Amino acid sequence: MKVLVTGASGLLGGEVAKLLVRQGHDVATFQRRPSGVDGATDFRGALADEAVLVEAVQGAEGVIHLAAKVSFTGRAAEFDEVNIEGTRRLLQAARVAGVRDVVFVSSPSVANSGAAIAGLGAEPADPKRAHGDYSRTKAEAELLALAADAPDFRVAAVRPHIVWGPGDTQLVERVLARAAVGRLPLLDAGAALIDTTYVDNAAAAIVAALHRMQHVHGRALVVTNGEPRPVGELLAGICAAGGVPAPSWSVPGAVARAAGAVVEKLWTWARQDEEPPMTRFLAEQLSTAHWFDQRETRELLDWTPEVSIDEGLARLAGHYGAGSAG
Repeated sequence: MKVLVTGASGLLGGEVAKLLVRQGHDVATFQRRPSGVDGATDFRGALADEAVLVEAVQGAEGVIHLAAKVSFTGRAAEFDEVNIEGTRRLLQAARVAGVRDVVFVSSPSVANSGAAIAGLGAEPADPKRAHGDYSRTKAEAELLALAADAPDFRVAAVRPHIVWGPGDTQLVERVLARAAVGRLPLLDAGAALIDTTYVDNAAAAIVAALHRMQHVHGRALVVTNGEPRPVGELLAGICAAGGVPAPSWSVPGAVARAAGAVVEKLWTWARQDEEPPMTRFLAEQLSTAHWFDQRETRELLDWTPEVSIDEGLARLAGHYGAGSAG
């Protein structure tokens, strides 16, 4: 199969493209900088570059769409342009080019209003209740993508939850940088039970969705390792793998959520480039339970995670040269 992967310069997109290459597919990638994926044909551009997008999608039988603006803060218009309008352009280009299957890579945050999640499946995306512009626009884009599903243009949404692994700059690097200088608190003592997804497992599930489209098109599926752990335990494991002290001080979750909302607004107003130390969404993620029932996902995808959380932490330790993560 010829497959186009958008956003392949990111951690997860790169792993998806590499897996497809290993499986013997003809892989093209589309992103703003080189993907670094050996064996793939790179197309460089943004989702607003319709001419390059049209060229990249020509001849493709499948598309896996990961390109997005991912940030805790930023101007709403930027999220709208990339995540909603960019997805709209991609779907249009794919349909015109005769693409058969599209996997839209989404996020569980599209259906999360900030309340605890304990053992739920993929609830409907709801832009009005989603917290933050990233979640709101990913929810809009997911609804747009699934609405395009048809017998001759099959679309599915896969929502990997908190993806991490060696080379991860979204979670791991931020955790280590803040923990190293003592600026990483536990919220509510780190007791919230959360699911996460090791990057290899997330990539395998996304590719499985492409192969199992006859079973999953028109649907959204949440993907995780299926190993809920207290967030404090997970952060301690990441810190051990990176060779930095684990967080040892705690802040009430309600205080962090209130402070995060204020900081988020100030950061956006000041147009700061770096991520803020705390946002409402981040505080919610660190202080409320969010773990998911994976039975339907695994059955529909005919997939199970191959890398456990402990094995993932061991690989992370090897990446940082910190020895055993235990």
